[in-house]
Formats: sequence, structure tokens, C-alpha cells
Amino acid sequence: MKRSFTLLCALVASGCAASTTERLRLPPLQTVAHVDLSSYVGTWYEIANFPQSFQRGCTATTATYTVRADGDIDVLNRCRKGSLDGTEKSGLGRARVVDRATNAKLEVSFFRPFWGDYWIIDLADDYSYAVVGHPGRDYLWILARTPTMPEATYQSVVTRLQAKGYETARLIRTLQIAEPSPKGGAPSPERS
Repeated sequence: MKRSFTLLCALVASGCAASTTERLRLPPLQTVAHVDLSSYVGTWYEIANFPQSFQRGCTATTATYTVRADGDIDVLNRCRKGSLDGTEKSGLGRARVVDRATNAKLEVSFFRPFWGDYWIIDLADDYSYAVVGHPGRDYLWILARTPTMPEATYQSVVTRLQAKGYETARLIRTLQIAEPSPKGGAPSPERS
């Protein structure tokens, strides 16, 4: 109950504060032109994010999206607290598309009746990575289908985010478990 109240207070406070978009007088944030939701669903690994209190201490963060019978999307977020072998924490939420022309603007809720904007603002042609933002530019997640992302790809994403007005110095890379080696060796921790 205390956590829900704290989150509610944070949401109310954030609604009163000027967003980065307003503070810097940036143009409206643009999404990608179209998202094929059947290609988008599945598991994504968090590569980097703007730190948020609700993710404090999280490592090995993933998000798994599953289409529901009613057309909405189940969102299962998981992370390990404190370290890669820490206790797993999870949260189940729900997403709904709010722009059917592009499928790039969604809303997500983990605590109904509160919904937050979830905009897909960059997406690989092959759906190997995605970038999720918010129109206020105060939330940002870089996601990939694998626990690591090639450095050249990451830097290219960051360059495009800078062009969109994001303060990319705020990005923190997420500690992830590396993919198993081709010879079957044990995975080792890596910073994406």
C-alpha cells in the first residue's frame, strides 16, 4: 500500500513539473512510421535507460509482451535486484494501442487506473532493437532481442536520440547476462 501511495504521489508530482520537452522548448516527439505488433511482441532485453525510481537496483531487466484475446498486450517486466544473481522481481501490466494508424503510440498501466505513454521512437527494420520514449522526453529505454547490442549500433541509436532532443548523458547501461558462448560455455556478466 505504501509503495502504491508513493508511486501515486510521484505521478501527480511529475504531472505538475515541466517535462524536458517543455523546459527545452523542443518540437513534439516523433514516433516511427509503423509498428507490426506481431513482430514486436516477445521478449526484449533492456540495454540502457534513463534511471527511474521504480527500477532502482535492477539488473538483467527484460520485458515480455504477449497479445491478449481482447487485442491489448500483457507486459511482464522482470529484473534481478542488486546483482545478476539477485532475487527476481516481476510486474505484470497491460498495454493498449492508442494510435491504430501507426501502432507506435501505446499506453501502459501497472497500476490501474493510471496509464503512461509508451511511444516507439526508433525501431530496427528487422525488429532486433527498439527505443521506447515518452512525449515529455523524461523516460527512455533502449531494448534489444539479445542481452547485448553491438557498440556501433548503440552509438548510432544514441546519435539519433540526440537529434530528437534527448539528453543522452542521462543514459545508464543495464547490466545483463551475456549470451552463452557458441561452445556451450557458461554466460558471463556484461554491460551492454
